[in-house]
Amino acid sequence: MAERRRIALAALVAVPFLLGAAAGAPGAADHPAFRFRDPEIVESSGLVVLGRDGGLVVTTNDSGDPGRVFAVDPATGDTVGVTSWETDPEDVEALAPAGPGHVWVADIGDNRHARDAVSVLRVPVGRGDRVVVPEAYDLVYPDGSHDAEALVSHPVTGRLFVITKGVFSGTVYAAPQRLRADRPNRLTEVGQAPGIVTDATFLPGGGGVVMRTYTTAHLSAFPSWQGVESWTLPDQDQGEGVALDGDELLVSTEGARSQVLRVGLPTSAGATDRLSPAWTSLRWLATAYALPL
Repeated sequence: MAERRRIALAALVAVPFLLGAAAGAPGAADHPAFRFRDPEIVESSGLVVLGRDGGLVVTTNDSGDPGRVFAVDPATGDTVGVTSWETDPEDVEALAPAGPGHVWVADIGDNRHARDAVSVLRVPVGRGDRVVVPEAYDLVYPDGSHDAEALVSHPVTGRLFVITKGVFSGTVYAAPQRLRADRPNRLTEVGQAPGIVTDATFLPGGGGVVMRTYTTAHLSAFPSWQGVESWTLPDQDQGEGVALDGDELLVSTEGARSQVLRVGLPTSAGATDRLSPAWTSLRWLATAYALPL
């Protein structure tokens, strides 16, 4: 029995890498997805794909814009809904999924490192225009102010993570599992990130995170936040958005009527994500041989 367990454990370790190696290479699917046609979208700085809500893509402008997000039909590039609110944000830099029909709006930019707290707002999105009073939550770093342009929400637990934008490296901070609106929510440092991260997205099973810079994508494992692989993204003027769309990525850039591109994932993504065939086989082996996962 001990020998069978050793063999199973060896297979358990090998399966993700063997299956991942057959999955294809990043860049194999690099091609245009759609172009933003709304003249009000001039600095797309975050992306979320609403797969269960009509296949819409949600984006937001960079700092200086009033409080609003745009729901876009990727089949045409047309804006089909705008959610707005009265209070102007300081520096919105990212979006993250927040449950069906909702996104997190990350007011986390701080180029001058002068903010005592940053904030996230949960807003409804979809077809049609609406004015809302969003749920707002303040976040406080444990070690002083930071500039950040990336927010991710874990697809299983919903927990939020802020990724700072350091020049040579960034830091990952976790928000409390349950946010409080009546007081600041203290962030906790949980990992390291590459430098100049402008956006990020979880893989669907929550086992990996793709972080992008202006030129490069970085895949890290979760919850270790250890780097797995990096690859070059297509040329964009100022690439600031990334979102998962099925088994590929969408990447966006600032600029009026800018084009959103579709980008393939690396082979290692299949070995990292817990909803991939690699992890499905891994679970089967663990169950069959009563091994810890």
